[in-house]
Amino acid sequence: MKESYFRAFWANFVIVSVLTLTFAVAIIAALPSDLQSKAVNNAIYRGDDNGQSVALMFNVYERADNVEKIADILEQHDANATFFIGGCWAAKNPDPLLRLASMGAEIGNHGYLHRDHAKLSVQENISEISLTSRLIDGILSDLPDYVDSKLFAPPSGSLGNSMFDACEQLGYRVIMWTRDTIDWRDHDADLIFERAVKDISAGDLILMHPTDCTVEALPRILEYIDSIGLRADKVSLCIN
Repeated sequence: MKESYFRAFWANFVIVSVLTLTFAVAIIAALPSDLQSKAVNNAIYRGDDNGQSVALMFNVYERADNVEKIADILEQHDANATFFIGGCWAAKNPDPLLRLASMGAEIGNHGYLHRDHAKLSVQENISEISLTSRLIDGILSDLPDYVDSKLFAPPSGSLGNSMFDACEQLGYRVIMWTRDTIDWRDHDADLIFERAVKDISAGDLILMHPTDCTVEALPRILEYIDSIGLRADKVSLCIN
């Protein structure tokens, strides 16, 4: 009798344990992907609040002509920035990339083909980031002051656990933004200017792209930043 009771008890215990575990797994799987990612989200969204700089960040997959114009404007205003470079763009545009690095701009990694890194495996993330890194290094390695920034900006800001794992393995810091000008969608220089500078403060990371309207708005953005006693600088200096 006692043996039967003992067996029944453990059978029920195992059933309850399995059901509890299954329920827990189902709940976790049902969470939105962004909530799941937050558990490992060590991305950087802003820099040093107590510093004197903000960072201009340009994600580059197109418009080499506008990249050159942006470089001209930065030099004219004694300002600096970080350019997150797509590998496929770098392969086709080594000279503009060399120009950016030669003038002291910071070169970051933006993946090779602008893929959704949240949907890639760890190995696929590693391949995208490493391929871009090797390509950029191959173009810039002869510059005496060139150092790999080890900064990665995920295309479209898409974050995933596998991406964070890959970046950790490769020694990259993941960079997001404090303010997004959304210049790739809204082709309005005044709107881009407002989004870049409204309530701006030290430590802000400002996301832009090499669009025509961004080129038009950039001198005003830099003049405003200077007028309030801040400096437009590289991401690494702003976050450190």
